Amino acid sequence: MITHTQYILASSSNSRKKILESCGFNFVQIKPICDEEQIKKKIKKTKTPSTIAKILSYEKAKSISKLKKYTNRYVIGCDTLIDLNNKVFDKAKNLNEAKIKIKQLSGKKHKIISGVTICKDGKRIWSCVVTTQVKIRKLNSLEINEYLLKAGKKVLHSVGCYQ
Repeated sequence: MITHTQYILASSSNSRKKILESCGFNFVQIKPICDEEQIKKKIKKTKTPSTIAKILSYEKAKSISKLKKYTNRYVIGCDTLIDLNNKVFDKAKNLNEAKIKIKQLSGKKHKIISGVTICKDGKRIWSCVVTTQVKIRKLNSLEINEYLLKAGKKVLHSVGCYQ
């Protein structure tokens, strides 16, 4: 286990928590203190999907890192989004919206873009953006309905409604 310093994961994501745990990090998980939707609203029309992911990961990390009680700690902020032909997908709010998103992705290539930023004392010390191209095979309505029935509300936790 990595124990020489304690890290903070500025995220409420269970998936991100599991990733850091599997890497042996000693960390605490704290929900970021920023209005992600408001930030997206401001930048969505003028920034590329990669830049949006990078900015959001930074804002999340900075929101915790700038707090005095976390001085001298490394804070990790992350954001993942889907880019389908320069249209950015957000997480579905309900299963009906998830069904619509899966139908839009069905049979098409799309990009999963993840931004990661590490801040210390409110300043960015490292960041990167990784893009993965994915293609979902063509799915019919029956397959989508069966998938959503089996997966349930878990699909609402991931931006592409799949895991």
